[in-house]
Amino acid sequence: MAGSVAHSEPSTAKANGIEIVYDTFGEPIAPALLLIMGLGAQMVSWDEDFCRELAGRDYYVIRFDNRDVGLSTKFDEAGIPNTLALLQAQMQGEPVQAPYTLRDMADDAAGLLDALGIEAAHVVGASMGGMIAQAMAIHHPDRVRTLTSIMSSTGNPDLPPPTAEALEILLKPAPTDRDGYLESAVQSWQVLGGPGFPVDEDRIRTRAGRAFDRGLHPEGTARQMAAVLASGSRKEALRSVTVPTLVIHGDADPLVPVEGGIDTADAVPGAELLIVEGMGHDLPPALWPRMIDAIARHAV
Repeated sequence: MAGSVAHSEPSTAKANGIEIVYDTFGEPIAPALLLIMGLGAQMVSWDEDFCRELAGRDYYVIRFDNRDVGLSTKFDEAGIPNTLALLQAQMQGEPVQAPYTLRDMADDAAGLLDALGIEAAHVVGASMGGMIAQAMAIHHPDRVRTLTSIMSSTGNPDLPPPTAEALEILLKPAPTDRDGYLESAVQSWQVLGGPGFPVDEDRIRTRAGRAFDRGLHPEGTARQMAAVLASGSRKEALRSVTVPTLVIHGDADPLVPVEGGIDTADAVPGAELLIVEGMGHDLPPALWPRMIDAIARHAV
């Protein structure tokens, strides 16, 4: 039963020269499954029940705070990038400078596996986390048993951009008071969630409150965005990836249009593509059984 799955208290690991906060679900003797979250999202964005359900499929599930978010090391000494200016530079084909890149974040994830004594893991990433997972498969192929890239992209500049409404959410400052932050989250996910899965406002408020209470860090989100923009396209490098790859994407994603998932699957030889009708840029509980089944079939 998922409810009886062991869940560790959050711990801190030294990895790639920084501190990474993580927790685990399941037994360490089971195959490791590393979950990587997206832009500005803390590890608790991987819902605890989702992690328990995955661990119930006989995995040792690990979730963690990326650098610059949650309780992991912050890079405040690097300053705050002008996200809008970086987006404009990217659209004009100009080079983008950033304090670190997605490869550095992939090195963090590989370093966490080192700290935990794990030789290789099934790696599952969502949104920017999918980009980090892709970078792991490119630069640390021996650490990745299988790759699952969810609602993510290759970074190919020729792909369709976010919708205007989704881009506005990406760029607008989040409220600094708790109540305002929770209501802003509800408004944001009403745009980002897909039409096939109605937004559960109570769930969104609970999730947003959990993130707010752990600590928001919008400056880190800006640096993570800079890392995404500075890292460029992975499409050619993905052609060299040989680990079994599953790409999951919603056909109604306004933030990372479905073409990003199609491009990823096209780039990786032999990749499997699962397009989910009505799914936006979210993992609603109604989709968990299908997602977990797909991951478990793939991560063997």
